[in-house]
Amino acid sequence: MNRRSFCLGTALALMPSLPASAESSRAVLYKDPDCNCCDAYASYLRENGFEVDVKATDDLAAISSKAGVPEKFQGCHTMFVGGYVVDGHVPINTIRKLLSDRPPIAGVTLPGMPSGSPGMVGRKEGPFIIYAVAKDGAPPTIYATE
Repeated sequence: MNRRSFCLGTALALMPSLPASAESSRAVLYKDPDCNCCDAYASYLRENGFEVDVKATDDLAAISSKAGVPEKFQGCHTMFVGGYVVDGHVPINTIRKLLSDRPPIAGVTLPGMPSGSPGMVGRKEGPFIIYAVAKDGAPPTIYATE
């Protein structure tokens, strides 16, 4: 091994680990064509460093179901980011935790359209309960509260 190769290899080995890849900050958000709160949620994500491609669809329930989100746990839009599904108005802190921790789940969901959640108008009334969506179809469990 020559000196240059040794120095380069040593420098690479000593570099701090990089944050989540740029790929994990790219998201595709499917929404009802007439929903404005979904556009507000996409803006919220962009303000927090995500690249978001918004796609209008009339098959939102089918997209959520296919991703493993049970009907009663679905939100008003479905997003795919970093290999996970994120359904509904999930706060950015929970998304960052999901992408950082990389748990063996399909994704997370904040069912319905809670007032005061990111992209929604109104005042927050109590904690948001965000559920983990299992890969094997098991019932969702609590992932986080915010």
